[in-house]
Amino acid sequence: MAVAEIPAKLVYQLRAETGAGMMDCKQALNECGGDIEKAKDWLRKKGKQIADKKADRETKAGAISSYVHGIGKIGVLLELKCESDFVAKNEDFQALGRDLCMQIAAASPAKAIAATKEQMPADLIAKEKEIAAAQVPPGKPAQVVEKIVEGKLADFFKQRVLLEQPFVKDPGITVRDRLQAAIGKMGENITVGRFVRYELGE
Repeated sequence: MAVAEIPAKLVYQLRAETGAGMMDCKQALNECGGDIEKAKDWLRKKGKQIADKKADRETKAGAISSYVHGIGKIGVLLELKCESDFVAKNEDFQALGRDLCMQIAAASPAKAIAATKEQMPADLIAKEKEIAAAQVPPGKPAQVVEKIVEGKLADFFKQRVLLEQPFVKDPGITVRDRLQAAIGKMGENITVGRFVRYELGE
């Protein structure tokens, strides 16, 4: 399907579902023959490529995002960092902050304890490995034990590491995918700093 043949309605739909720019949506749909699901994957891959290129850039600017759920029983504060004040004031950046705060609020108490695997306490990872290894039936070969432990650790990260969690607004992607899409759209490196989740009575 040529670019001129992509219906504007389809471009707007893809933009609404992904938050990507109009030209990127049009290009994605053109590259994928008008298939909206394939276009979403195309945009995710593009966002990851851009994010990888910008990963080493320092993030000194940013903003504190906040979210209070429902009648005020759950609240979240999040430090979201970027490269410039210009992007920090951008509506898309602020929307990303709100999305991440909602993600943290939606999880069970203290579910996410770090933004990335690298931020996880080493002693906690070691403890999880020890527990996982103890759950393996005796007599299994060492390489089998290692694979089982790796699998259990991956599941642990999906639960406790913010960027590895399924995105609450679209469980078909991860929070990392949402972040990378934002980096691709805004053209700056964006990182998650500290965050805290408060729940009344805890």
